[in-house]
Amino acid sequence: MVGISPEESAVWRMMQRAQVRITRRLEAELLAAHDLALASYDVLQQLSEAHGRLRMNDLADRVLLSRSGLTRLIDRLQRDGLVQREACADDARGLYAVLTGAGEARLVEATPTYLRGIRAQFLDVLEPEELERCTAMLTKLLVAPR
Repeated sequence: MVGISPEESAVWRMMQRAQVRITRRLEAELLAAHDLALASYDVLQQLSEAHGRLRMNDLADRVLLSRSGLTRLIDRLQRDGLVQREACADDARGLYAVLTGAGEARLVEATPTYLRGIRAQFLDVLEPEELERCTAMLTKLLVAPR
């Protein structure tokens, strides 16, 4: 049986708590100022960075949602007029999520709030050397073999 020490367990829980605390605050700020959930902001941002369209499967991977979770989120965003679905010409089963003009406008409006939240909740809390170490540690975790 594989075990972990109390110290290792504490570090793991602290990392989880920090991530949840930061994302909850970001979400609260986005909802209060723009009526936009953090996951919705992430979808709009990913679509914008991809020149306004992504296949649904690719988008799900980028926003870290299951396919069904993304489908439900896209349903809501489509009802709000922020995205639309388009059929994929080369794959009859494939769909694109496409950023609408209203979605781009909402993203532009919400981005300063999002960036202020990241700065206040994360970047300004850490010293430059700590950010460098954090980058190195997270990179190591992301490239570690699965």
